[in-house]
Amino acid sequence: MAVKLSDVAKRAGVSVTTCSRVINNHGYLSQKTKDKVFQAMKELNYQPNSLARSLQGKRMNLVGLIFPNITNPFFAELIETIEEKLFLKGYKVILCNAGRDKDKEREYLKMLSANQVDGIIAGAHNLGIEEYQKLGLPIVSFDRKLSNQVPIVSCDNYQGINLAVHDLLQAGCKNIYFLGNKNRKGNPTDQRLQAYLDAAKENKFEPHIRSVAFSDSVLLKNMRIHQMLEDDHPDGVVATDDLTAILVLQEAAKLGIKVPEELKVIGFDGTQEIQTYHSELSTIAQPIEDIATVLVDLLLQRISDPNKKLEQMQYKLPVKLIKSRTTA
Repeated sequence: MAVKLSDVAKRAGVSVTTCSRVINNHGYLSQKTKDKVFQAMKELNYQPNSLARSLQGKRMNLVGLIFPNITNPFFAELIETIEEKLFLKGYKVILCNAGRDKDKEREYLKMLSANQVDGIIAGAHNLGIEEYQKLGLPIVSFDRKLSNQVPIVSCDNYQGINLAVHDLLQAGCKNIYFLGNKNRKGNPTDQRLQAYLDAAKENKFEPHIRSVAFSDSVLLKNMRIHQMLEDDHPDGVVATDDLTAILVLQEAAKLGIKVPEELKVIGFDGTQEIQTYHSELSTIAQPIEDIATVLVDLLLQRISDPNKKLEQMQYKLPVKLIKSRTTA
């Protein structure tokens, strides 16, 4: 049976009202009384009802995180870093894995609202969800445009692909292929394709785009990569995420294509996991620590003062090239 407030009050030898005042830090109470109540709570393992406290106008200190794929190394590292920073600020998180399902994301938004979260950091890939505009909660977005009222934090996607293409060009590549999503939806990540097209024009090479979506299965990606390598014979591939770049390396090995002698490959994200287990891969590293810092700082600003006008609505953080053996 769950321990009740009355049980704590009885153990501490005080009234239920006094016990409630101690828990909610309301009014003057002697240190002796506080100590008795806290000791009783510890002995009974009593946990205050957060929802009940929120109904009394007290903050829940809960933040909702909505992301598309928590098993992806990039999102896993970003979420872990965000959680650590929020915890240090006195907040706990509710993590929602929305995938590519708009209805699922809507249900999570309803759940977060019902649980009285103080704010939301949203990085899901589903767009056009009007509920974000109607929630009335502080929201900050990672890499996705949700509405004109929601600030966006991202890396400099354009700079990243520009660095990647120029690394391949300096390595002697002439036939460079872009492996990523060709569909543009008004998000910061659209700049990756634009950077590739601009680099092709500037450096006078024929652009070749092979569309691979974030949500595509590994089997489908492998089929498209295999066909590209077998039919088109690129000597350079820029992939818009590290996992896809690793699939290129695997398919090249199956076809007997030597990397980097015959094919050079560069990825995007640069997580610690990829750097540890696939240190051979050249990649564009996103500043995950800095991204998490800006997301958390912006959200806490909005929580503390919802009406405060932010200095800007889009924040772009610089990336860096990690050059390794696949573009040597």
